[in-house]
Amino acid sequence: MTQSPTRSRKFKAILAGGIVLGVGAAVTLAAWTDNEWAEGTFGAGSFNVQGSTNGTDFTDHESSDDAASLSFDLDGGDNLTPGDTVAAPFVLRLDGETSYDASVVLEDATGGGDNPAALTYGIVTVDDVASCTADATGTSIVPGGTALGSTDGAQGFELTAGADATEGAPVTLCFKVTADDTLTQDQSTNAQWQFTATSAE
Repeated sequence: MTQSPTRSRKFKAILAGGIVLGVGAAVTLAAWTDNEWAEGTFGAGSFNVQGSTNGTDFTDHESSDDAASLSFDLDGGDNLTPGDTVAAPFVLRLDGETSYDASVVLEDATGGGDNPAALTYGIVTVDDVASCTADATGTSIVPGGTALGSTDGAQGFELTAGADATEGAPVTLCFKVTADDTLTQDQSTNAQWQFTATSAE
């Protein structure tokens, strides 16, 4: 059947209209675009705890091989007899570059050698190195009578960062070690304590 000229013209007009609409849609999608970027630079703070056995000379003791050697009274703790208690100070502080306060815990304690079972210990905080004696009293960090290789009952404490790049306030720990009646003559015992500090922010 042959289409009439009028019907053919209408059909072409509809197709042409569709083409025009398609071109119009493509033009709409080709809009102007622009971009904005942002960036930031971030610096990390500093965190470092130092220790001292005399309250004056501070340094880092970051491993068991670098442990500070505590100086116990009574001839350095070398001449213990049953019932003796000897004491030694250990002072902790945050260095001048540290940005944040710290929470400190006694992480680990070990005892070795010949007589560890014959020795117990306790730790208290005292005002300064001179105040660390066998009969010193203060805030308990580890209760007296604790087995040499134990941290049972240990309490945490805080270190405060200094202002304007100055060192933080020191905390003086007084270690007190007591020998019981099972102490054997002419033998040697050693102990190590590990403290872990965590930044407060």
